Formats: sequence, C-alpha cells, structure tokens
Amino acid sequence: MRATIKDIAKKLNISPSTVSRALADRWDVNPETRNAVLEVAKELNYVPNPISLSLKLQQSMTIGLVVPEYTNSFFSNIMTGIKSVIESRGYSLLIMQSGESPAMELKNLKILESKLVDGFIVSVTHQTANLDYYNELLNSNTPLVFVNRICPSLTASAVLIDDRKWASVVVEHLIENGCRRIVCLRGPKNLSVSRERYAGYLMALRKHHIHFDGNLVIDTGIFIEDGIEAAHRILEGDIKPDAIFCFSDPVAIGVVKTLKENGVNIPGDILVSGFSESRKALIIEPNLTSVEQPTFEIGKTAAELLLEQIKNKKTTPRRVVLEARLNVRESTTRKHTK
Repeated sequence: MRATIKDIAKKLNISPSTVSRALADRWDVNPETRNAVLEVAKELNYVPNPISLSLKLQQSMTIGLVVPEYTNSFFSNIMTGIKSVIESRGYSLLIMQSGESPAMELKNLKILESKLVDGFIVSVTHQTANLDYYNELLNSNTPLVFVNRICPSLTASAVLIDDRKWASVVVEHLIENGCRRIVCLRGPKNLSVSRERYAGYLMALRKHHIHFDGNLVIDTGIFIEDGIEAAHRILEGDIKPDAIFCFSDPVAIGVVKTLKENGVNIPGDILVSGFSESRKALIIEPNLTSVEQPTFEIGKTAAELLLEQIKNKKTTPRRVVLEARLNVRESTTRKHTK
C-alpha cells in the first residue's frame, strides 16, 4: 500500500500538517524535524501526490530544463543531479532540447512557461539571442538558474566552474611537457565558456613568458566536424604546432581523428587536450586529456538554488563556482626513453 503523510506523522508522533510543511521545505519547520521527516519518507518509500501538492502550494510542482542537447553525458549527468534533489520534494522535470538553435531555445522557454513551470534551469545555446526574454523572466521574479553556459550580462543565479583557471591549468600542463607552439581552438567567440577558456590560454602563456602568436588561435564551432575542419587547416598551413588546446572534447576528438588519418603521431608529434570530459574521451585512441567538470554536483546545486528561489522569490541571485580536475591521459603523455 502507498505510504501517506499520515503514516509518516504517526511514525514520528507529529501532526500531518507538520509533515506536509516539512516536505514542502517551509521556513517554519525545525531543520531537525525536516530531516527526520525526509528520512522516514525515504524509509517508507513515500511518493508525493503531485496533484495534491500543487493544489496546496498553488504551484505546478514542475521545473523546466532547457539544454543544448542531452545525448552527451555532460548534460545527462546534470539532469541526474537535478532530479536527485527535486523528486524527493515532489517536483517533476520537463526537459527541452534547443539543438544549439536560439529560435528553438526561445520556443522551448515559451512552451515551458505555458505549462506554468515553477522555475527554469538553462544552459544557453552557443549563439543565444534571447537576453530580452531572460530579462523579462528575471524582472517578473521568475525563478531562473543558469548552468555551465551563462549570460554574463544578466544578474542571475548560476552554477559553473572557473573555466579560465582550468584552461590555464591545461595549457600549463602542455608547457610543462615542453610545448611552446600551442594552438588554441577557442570555439565560438560569443560563447561565455569559449571566452573564459581563451583567457586562461593567454594567462598561461603570459605566466611562462611565451610570446603570443595570433596565427595559433583558430575560431571553431563546437562539434566533432569543426575539429576535423580545424585540423585540416593546421595540416595545410604553416603553423607547425607542438600542441593543440581544444576548448571542448568534441572538437578535440575531431582533431585527433584527422591528425591520425594523416599520419601524425599523438602525442609523439603533437599533444592534444580537450575540455569537459565526455565519455568519448575514454574511447578514442589515444585517450584524451581533459578537464572533468562535476556535472552531477552542478545539477544538484542548480536545483537547490532554484528551490530556494521558488520558496522565496526575493532571494538574491548567487553564482556558485565548483571545483574541477585535470585528467591527464595518453594524448599529452610522451614516453621518455633513457
């Protein structure tokens, strides 16, 4: 038989109304009582009734998520982190995919708004043109949290890593391995993570007193095909790099594939690094050095920030910067002979 609020109340010897308020994360419930309620609810496999909750709280009990795509493990892990927080609170997640299209992103947002979602978690497209719409949401006190890809000009809550710092860490790793002519495939200029990772590339060069050569910087798209195209430009030009720093794993995978097909040894001739730790980084040969982001924690933190906003619409926007780590693999590891 399905567990009810009364069952939880009976086990804890408290009133059903207290249980209801604890499950709704109300401010007027003692934290110890709330934790006890959540623990017993888990023990009894209690599943909130969304219709009942929405009537009581005058909320839809749904959260809207808009991401560029969810076939990649990066965004699917973020989704898992979000669900780990919201489902125990009785919320459902409506997921929309923009396909890297600003028009589709806007359409997704309007569909979710028509569904009366209680708040939005968004990772913008690499060509987002929807700042006015996001401003409208913020001005109307609609709960909104950005993840990974943000809109720097907006005063909104966000969860991300320090892309500049970690790009610098990657490039310093390449420098420490003897590289001096490091190509930077910096991605789209108007994407915030691209700009930050490019800034990290420049920071590492300055720190090690390496002359900046603009010919070593190539703007790219975000897909494997864009890495393939960039690799052909490198092979057909006079750049002659000893390392290639790619702003994302898909671009790096396209580079590795193309260089290998043209007889370039990785890492013997050229070191290649990516960023964001996709599953394919562990499949491609050689395995790809990359920065691993805490995707589950990003989703979890974003959900917690959003629920805070839903609970109190006047919550001050917060930017949470999480740690990452560099996973060094064969694509940047040269074998030293004695």
